[in-house]
Amino acid sequence: MSEPINVFQQTRKHSKTGNLTFLSQQVAAWQKLTKLVQPLLPQPEQWHVACYQHGILTITGLNQAMISQLAYLQKQYIAQLSQLDGLHDLQKIYVRLRVEPHIPQKNEASPKSLSADTQEMLKSAAEFVADPKLSQALLRLASNKK
Repeated sequence: MSEPINVFQQTRKHSKTGNLTFLSQQVAAWQKLTKLVQPLLPQPEQWHVACYQHGILTITGLNQAMISQLAYLQKQYIAQLSQLDGLHDLQKIYVRLRVEPHIPQKNEASPKSLSADTQEMLKSAAEFVADPKLSQALLRLASNKK
């Protein structure tokens, strides 16, 4: 019988950084690629290259109409983009919707607190409910003051 291979053995010289260096290089390359392809893609849209591997370019955008347009005219854009340095083996474009996180503004209305009557009704309902978890949830909802 042959010796078992220890698959968990460290094979890298720099074990502390792991894949961080590799990932940082990938992100930097995708950012450069974003700057190259942005002017050639449908406007107005802020496209971001999410990945480029094995001839597949993954791009994200915020506007569903622009995303649909790029997906529909994919062959024309592939012909155009494959002329760029680094994209000679481009075969396919994946286009995905990018969702930006919502950041509340200072003047944006905050959620209103419940009226005293509503709080009393919730507390009363909590007393009549047989399910202890539901009763606790109603009491938490009644005491929620923002």
